[in-house]
Amino acid sequence: MSVNQIDTEKAQDKRAWGALWALVIGFFMILVDSTIVSTAMPAIMNGLATDINGVIWVNSAYLLAFAVPLLITGRMGDRFGPRNIYLVGLVIFTLSSLWCGLSPDVGTLIVARVVQGLGASLMSPQTMTFITRMFPYARRGAAMGVWGAVAGIATLVGPIAGGIFVDTLGWEWIFFVNVPVGVLAIWRVLVKVPKLERHAQSFDWLGVALSAVAMFALVFGIQEGNAHNWGPFIGPVGSWHLIIGGIVLLGLFIWWQAANRSEPLVPLGLFKDRNFSLANIAITFMGLSITAMSFPMILYLQSVRGLTPTLSALMIAPMAIISGILAPIIGKNISRIEAKYFAVPGFFLFGASITAYGLIMRADTPFWVLLIPPVFMGVGSAMVWPSVSLTATRDLGQADAGAGSGVYNTTRQVGAVLGSALIALMMESRIALESEKVVASMGAGAPAIPSGAADGGGPVPQFLHEAFSLALGQALLLPGIVAMAAALVALMFRKGARTN
Repeated sequence: MSVNQIDTEKAQDKRAWGALWALVIGFFMILVDSTIVSTAMPAIMNGLATDINGVIWVNSAYLLAFAVPLLITGRMGDRFGPRNIYLVGLVIFTLSSLWCGLSPDVGTLIVARVVQGLGASLMSPQTMTFITRMFPYARRGAAMGVWGAVAGIATLVGPIAGGIFVDTLGWEWIFFVNVPVGVLAIWRVLVKVPKLERHAQSFDWLGVALSAVAMFALVFGIQEGNAHNWGPFIGPVGSWHLIIGGIVLLGLFIWWQAANRSEPLVPLGLFKDRNFSLANIAITFMGLSITAMSFPMILYLQSVRGLTPTLSALMIAPMAIISGILAPIIGKNISRIEAKYFAVPGFFLFGASITAYGLIMRADTPFWVLLIPPVFMGVGSAMVWPSVSLTATRDLGQADAGAGSGVYNTTRQVGAVLGSALIALMMESRIALESEKVVASMGAGAPAIPSGAADGGGPVPQFLHEAFSLALGQALLLPGIVAMAAALVALMFRKGARTN
């Protein structure tokens, strides 16, 4: 290799890293907003006079609006340029964050979060598109390590940042803080991120409609079903009807993608690559687990153990610290070592640690014991993010970068949406059941359950502490088992990574 070639590669590498660091500012911000509500949940319930289901919709609305358009926003980056689409999304996200903080009621906040999610959906797939198109495979592992570290840290740091803002400035500031960060991110993108070649794309609007309605029906049916005792109706439509209808529409969506010969929203040919298919399943499970685990933990630490939002968030801080340290290191080695050797133990360790946390969640568990599982969650998370991301994207060509990134980010967010809905169902049903057991055991002299405690908000009376602890611990088994199931998926990753 000549000196000129070496100098050219160094210049390209420097430009690629400069662009990546500019992009991850906004990427970090949108992922933080996926989990930051968890710590502020009790404060929002009190401030806006809503219940646990209402405040979980604040999170689910964001995740749903984030997930549904991802299939088309990845394609929009190919057609109009990833830099342009990223900037549009960043402006929408920043302005809607201000709207969120100014919301006078929970309905307004949910609408603002929908707009915020739409902005995030424009931004997210462009980061992976830049990595795939600007980094050669030999150096892509390190870039994916940074991307994975940002993803892992953001989804774990969200509760910590939320706790600090709630305790010091109020819950509104979990959204206001995005405004200066968004302005900084816009400036860095304008300075550091180059314009890439565009690829002509058409848009499958029928596919967009089918996927959007299907996802909404599934999530609404799951999340609202328990609140209405599973039927027979939620308004004019039954909860089971919504869920079944959502599944049918998903089937129609897949059929249409196969039948569409022009430009399908999801090129099903991508799934002929075994690793791409398996990586998407695995990251769906990860999205579900990491979103679902924080709600029961935070509610337990605040409502049962009496910790402040900041202290409750710091109790799970070891996850963010360990993940942030290890993910870049692992990413640098992914290109030389088979990704499955990180992904399999990573998923198992992450899921087993969540399960262990649920099993030790009692009203009088020593706090030092509760600090142990998050350490291993952080190790597992750091092993998962870069290994699965690289497995999904390593064989994508330049023309498929936007579509593949859109699909991958969509499946991750679909997992997060389902995790938010399912954990709401698990928490409400387990809390109600365990509370009823306590009241029944106390007989006629049992005190009434305060309405705030019954729906998961407000202080929990002393006689219900153990019941709430058991219920929330049982809810944690869902993300724990799902994460361990992802280890079985990762075990099937095909060997033989591309090396050029």
